[in-house]
Amino acid sequence: MHPPVGSVVLLDDPGHDSVVRPIKGTGRNAENDQAESPQAAPMTAVPYPGRPARRRSRMRVLMPLTAVTTAALLLVTVTGAHPAAADGNPDGTPLVKVSHDDPYAKCTIGTRSPDSIVYPATEVEPYLSVDPRDPGRAVTVFQQDRWNDGGARGLVAGWTTDGRTFHQSTLPFSLCAPGGADYERASDPWVSTGPDGTVYASGEGVDFTKSTRSALLTVTSRDGGRTWRNLTTTHVDEQPFFNDKPSLTADPIRKGTAYQVWNRLDNDPPGPSSLDGPGYISLTRDGGRTWSKARPFVDTGAVPNTQTIGHLIVVDRRTGTLYDFFDRITYSADLGTVVEARYEMVTSTDAGETWSAPVAVARDTSVPEVDPNDPGRLLRAAATLPSPAVDPGTGTLYMAYEGSDFSGGTFDAVQLVRSTDGGRTWGRPELISPEGVPAFSPSIAVSERGTVALTYYDLRFLEPGNTTTLPTAYQLATLRHGNPKLRTERRISRVFDWLQAPYAGGYFLGDYQGLVADGQGVRAVLTEAHSGAPRNRTDVYTGGFRIR
Repeated sequence: MHPPVGSVVLLDDPGHDSVVRPIKGTGRNAENDQAESPQAAPMTAVPYPGRPARRRSRMRVLMPLTAVTTAALLLVTVTGAHPAAADGNPDGTPLVKVSHDDPYAKCTIGTRSPDSIVYPATEVEPYLSVDPRDPGRAVTVFQQDRWNDGGARGLVAGWTTDGRTFHQSTLPFSLCAPGGADYERASDPWVSTGPDGTVYASGEGVDFTKSTRSALLTVTSRDGGRTWRNLTTTHVDEQPFFNDKPSLTADPIRKGTAYQVWNRLDNDPPGPSSLDGPGYISLTRDGGRTWSKARPFVDTGAVPNTQTIGHLIVVDRRTGTLYDFFDRITYSADLGTVVEARYEMVTSTDAGETWSAPVAVARDTSVPEVDPNDPGRLLRAAATLPSPAVDPGTGTLYMAYEGSDFSGGTFDAVQLVRSTDGGRTWGRPELISPEGVPAFSPSIAVSERGTVALTYYDLRFLEPGNTTTLPTAYQLATLRHGNPKLRTERRISRVFDWLQAPYAGGYFLGDYQGLVADGQGVRAVLTEAHSGAPRNRTDVYTGGFRIR
């Protein structure tokens, strides 16, 4: 979730415990988001300074971090299995529909105001993970029943043991979920699987009426997503602090170790010239049973009105080195204009205990995401959110992102930068999506053979003058050995109308989608919108694709 600039929420001190332990769910039925290596270019101001600050509404949460109960809570709601269903994928590899039933359809919790609108049976913002021991065992997570003014009724997991037939289980991050945590809404789903098959899922719980809390939550599964336990609040705050955009990475070589990272916004005292948004981290060394006390690891205090967003850790399996990527944004004194924005990276060589100083990766040149034929019509995708990956064989680092370098600042496309020296220097941006076509929400993965795969939405099917629909498709591009000259591309979704998606600060498919290497190629997860289905506007789909 992205809070409105200048209206941020604060966290309470989590106390003096060095470890955060699992909490008990309430058992009752029961978010506000509204971002060959030549010498790196100097990182100063963004190419288009003075652009207005993005305003994405934010969420809040209560639940003081007295989360020290030790009971491991088993939380399960499983619906029936559903067979694979082809979705018109043009290359002959059918996508599988992951989202079927709506476990929160009868939940009445979460209304914020008379203007609050819930979109029933909508599933958006998916992520996924694959068991490194068995590519058929995959888990997807997504928002269920999106609200227009922040978050969703709850989060759901889709799990499979064969890559084709998906079952559903509820994630206990909101009051709508059986045994769920005491929060009115939930957002920002994430999932990652460790080398022993332990699945770690995370999300954010928020309140809008009974408090101003925003909390980071985690659970684990030992059976591939069928059941979840160890519900833990890793951090919680109230206004003027707000926690945002958490991600979670299971360490691929350290059994039982995982890292949750996010940005903690501080707007105390509320008002201009008082914003601070450092990066925070909490980690587990015992398979998710306990998590360390949250602490800052990326500082933003040196420059006033600066925040980070989009923290995401990738791990070099050859060396065990951790790389955390994020966007650093500095605003004007009134918090209404972006003065400077750039992607950066910090490194840890001791499993997250200490971190390096930031290294500049690329300038954030993203511009507002809009319908090109009707610029007043807002879209909402992955601007400000980096998607990094590391080549498992060579250690080459990649970062995909939305940027406008190749359109003269007119619209966003998918761009890629790389580093062959462990992130010390970065090459210039490369254009991945087709020239002259707006493209959004890149995800990246690198196969065992070093093939770089990227997925993204683009608008190549939009005809000039069409303001009635927004034809959109999801593409898969591959670069053999990371070489742009060996680029191939294929469409992996049907063409759908983006304007049928729920509206939440823009027509919303999710702030991110997911892509992972699975040993046989890559597996993607994505949101598609439906026309003529106001009570089922979107669904989540997945597919596995062999790449050379």
